[in-house]
Amino acid sequence: MGKSFDITLVANFLPKLLYYLPLTLLILAASLALGLILGTLIAITRLYRIPVLNEISIVYVSFIRGTPILIQLFLVFYGLPLLLEIVHINISRWDPIYFVIITYGLSIAAFKSENIRAAVNAVDRGQTEAAYAVGMTGTQSFARIIAPQALLIAFPNFANSVIGFLKDTSLAFSIGVMDMMGRGQTLIAATAHTLEVYISLTIIYYATVLIFEKVFRVTEFRLQRHERPLTG
Repeated sequence: MGKSFDITLVANFLPKLLYYLPLTLLILAASLALGLILGTLIAITRLYRIPVLNEISIVYVSFIRGTPILIQLFLVFYGLPLLLEIVHINISRWDPIYFVIITYGLSIAAFKSENIRAAVNAVDRGQTEAAYAVGMTGTQSFARIIAPQALLIAFPNFANSVIGFLKDTSLAFSIGVMDMMGRGQTLIAATAHTLEVYISLTIIYYATVLIFEKVFRVTEFRLQRHERPLTG
C-alpha cells in the first residue's frame, strides 16, 4: 500500500525524471533511423515484387503487426543472443538499450514499409509515364516525381506513428533500461508514492507529445507549400 498522496512531490519528481528524457528520445531517434532504412528496403521489395524477398517481407510485416511489441522485445532480448551463439557471436553482455533499439527498429520498419508502399501507390502512375516520355530514367522519375508526392502523402501517418512509438518506449524498462519509466519505478520503490510518480511521468510525456505535434504541424505546412495555389 502506498503512502498518502502528496501533490508537492510531483515538483520534486519532475526534474529527476526529466534527466532521463534525452535517453528516451535517443531510443526513439535511433529506432526511427533503423526502422526507416529497413522499412524503405522492405517497401521496395513489395513494390517491385522481388521474388522470395517479397514473400519473406509479407510474412515479416504480418508477424510484427500481429504481435505485441512487448513480446517482440522479450523475443529479441532473450532470443537474439541464443541465435547468434550458433555462429559463435556473443552479445549477452550488450547493454539492454541495444536490444530495445533493435526491437523498435524492426517494429517501425514493418509499419513504415506499409506506409511507404501505400504512399507510392497513391501517386498517379500517369506521372511516371509522362516522366518517361520526356526522357527521364526510372530512378530520376522516382526521385523527382514520385518520392516528393509520396512523402507528402505519408507524412501525417508518419507523424502519428512517431508519437505512438514515443509512448511505446516506456516499455524499455521491462528489460532493465534506465529510461524515464525505469527511473520512475526506482522512485516508486524508494518512496512508495506511486501516484505522484505516474502524474509526473504523465506531465512529461504529454508535454513532449505536444511539442512533437507542433513540430510536425509546422513541418507538414512547409511540405505542402508547393501544393498550395498562389494568391494575390
